[in-house]
Amino acid sequence: MALRKRNKVSADFNMSSLTDIVFLLLIFFMLTSNVVNPTAINLMLPNSSRTNNSATAKPVVIKVDKSKVITFNKLKVDIPSLNGLLGQAIRIDGRPKDQISVVLDIHESVDAQTLVSIVDVINQYGVKMILATKVSEK
Repeated sequence: MALRKRNKVSADFNMSSLTDIVFLLLIFFMLTSNVVNPTAINLMLPNSSRTNNSATAKPVVIKVDKSKVITFNKLKVDIPSLNGLLGQAIRIDGRPKDQISVVLDIHESVDAQTLVSIVDVINQYGVKMILATKVSEK
């Protein structure tokens, strides 16, 4: 009685197909990462200048307290009327838009949507902006 020899199973693993897949995935993610744009707010930041006289002029002050009450130069307003009042203040001021500053003093508990709405109104006029937050009240 003759015994058959067992065929040994090869324990080798072929890595060439795995490296092909890894390189294809790497190329795919590199190409798609350039296509995706993050959603961010475009802010116009002020430039420094030695001949800038805007430090002597009063900036427009917009305050938002913790109950979301918006005040424009100590006058209670809502967002649509803020748009009109800011436009009037810019026209009356007479300075170039890049020399007008807006101070946005917003409480830390105010939601991001309110902040974004106000920033959108300010960005429509192309003015500089200074963001300032209040310290939380204890």
